[in-house]
Amino acid sequence: MRILHTMIRVGDLERSIIFYTEILGMQLLRRTDYPEGRFTLAFVGYGDEASEAVLELTHNWDTPSYELGNGYGHVALAVPDAAAACAAIKERGGKVVREAGPMKHGKTIIAFVEDPDGYKIELIQRD
Repeated sequence: MRILHTMIRVGDLERSIIFYTEILGMQLLRRTDYPEGRFTLAFVGYGDEASEAVLELTHNWDTPSYELGNGYGHVALAVPDAAAACAAIKERGGKVVREAGPMKHGKTIIAFVEDPDGYKIELIQRD
């Protein structure tokens, strides 16, 4: 078994695709409209779905926004340098909500950014 994807609902699909591709550097792997169901699925990631876990962005055409609730945590991405990643994300118009630094009660260097719908993305520094 392996994780295939994680689905998040987004209010503005184009804005979300731009964030994940242009700000975080993912690729748009596939996109399918379902007119009868009035929704679109877009899959983004850093590699092929056959071997990598990806994000499924679900856009329900008649729902402009969602409440995040209190059960969602974050999506985590490995980066070689969290501070440099934050600088690059800010330069491309992304929102950093926690600058790079050691995690609370630990030594791992982390940072957090936020996507256009308010979902948190954790950047974990890995050599």
